[in-house]
Amino acid sequence: MDQKLILTNLLIRLGVVAAIASAVVRSRYFKSILFRNEVRSAREQLQIVLFVGVPVALGVWVRAVVPNFLAADVAFESAIIVGVMGGRLAGVALAVLCAVPEFWRQEFLGFPLNAMAGYVAGAFREYAANREDIWSFSPMVDLSIYRWVRRNFPRPRHDWQVAFFVGIVLLQFLREEIGRAFPKRVFFLHGDSFWVEVAIYAGTIAAVAIPIKVWNATRIELKLEEQERLLLQARLDALQSQINPHFLFNTLNSISSLVRVRPEQARELIVKLAMILRSLLKKHDAFVMLREEIEFIDNYLDIEVARFGTDKLRVIKDLDPQTLDVIVPSMMLQPIVENAIKHGLSPKIEGGSIVLRSRLEPEHRLRIDIEDDGVGMSASNGRWGERRRYTRDPEVSEPHTEGIGMDNVAERLRVLYGANAHLMVKSSPGVGTRISIELPLLQTDKEFSAASAIYEARSSTRS
Repeated sequence: MDQKLILTNLLIRLGVVAAIASAVVRSRYFKSILFRNEVRSAREQLQIVLFVGVPVALGVWVRAVVPNFLAADVAFESAIIVGVMGGRLAGVALAVLCAVPEFWRQEFLGFPLNAMAGYVAGAFREYAANREDIWSFSPMVDLSIYRWVRRNFPRPRHDWQVAFFVGIVLLQFLREEIGRAFPKRVFFLHGDSFWVEVAIYAGTIAAVAIPIKVWNATRIELKLEEQERLLLQARLDALQSQINPHFLFNTLNSISSLVRVRPEQARELIVKLAMILRSLLKKHDAFVMLREEIEFIDNYLDIEVARFGTDKLRVIKDLDPQTLDVIVPSMMLQPIVENAIKHGLSPKIEGGSIVLRSRLEPEHRLRIDIEDDGVGMSASNGRWGERRRYTRDPEVSEPHTEGIGMDNVAERLRVLYGANAHLMVKSSPGVGTRISIELPLLQTDKEFSAASAIYEARSSTRS
């Protein structure tokens, strides 16, 4: 064979293995098998074989049928890859899958050679003291050899990377020797010059390393996504832990003010608080349906109405039924309603009203308005950012700044949705305040854990 044609086939072969590796790793199911754990059952090994082996076997058929397209056959290299990734059974099974076109071409030694290569690669997998060494394998072992020499002398120890590299070289050498001893009984490339032979060996090693590198890049990406999901959950849990004590402290203050003067009413408030606590203890998800959030707010408002009186605190709800099944962050509305009562309506002698509205907006968005006719805020209108100051009694020299609740809600929205959620404030001193929240729609018919819901919300709203 022309030596230039051999080099051309070697380059095309690298593209073939990269294309197969990139194609199969797009499957979520394949990724779950390959990256879920390092100890795989026989069924999982065979599933890896099917994902990788089908395109590889088609490549062997193409090489057998189409003249001068030798680069399509990567069965030998794939047996090594699947063996070191899946195990000995997987390596041998891939050789079985590719044996039919080889037998059709009367290449009877191809199957036992590929099976041995897959089995040996699977043995290298078991030989690895640390499975991370498999993912870091590279054809550039010069630095590994140097580090091995520095580390092991005068106390010699094995290095898996170097051992696997040498193992691939020996398997390729055995392949060529068998091919020369039994012509046309096994497919292989061989060159007439030393440098072409070096290129063939280097191509075999690179053809094994490239899929490992492609899959390792996806593996690292998944690990980073998992770390991001865990970080988001940790941040949300920290913010949630700020809300609950804050809310409970203020509610207990409300109850304590009624214990002596109106004990029966205080008893009713304690029952309501027990319902709220039961809800908090029972529900650990970061997201709930809007109807559940409204039910929680109803219990809270029952406490506040009992405290202030129906003549001083009126609650009006204008909720679109279509919005009630939309997924929203839990404990999102309570701090806003609490601020409206505590800082908007409490300073007014005659009291006031709170209006809750929800509706669907264009571009699959949900809008929730919490409006009061209280004393208003002195800050300019706009999106939530800087700390805003509530207008109080003119005799009070220092206006009150909002507490931890509103900042907490704004931070949670930022953590969950990034720039895709908005918390907007429109307020006029002496007239009232309207706080509007816009969220992307999240609707689901299945239960989410806190971690998966957080990440689902964040990833589904990325631009």
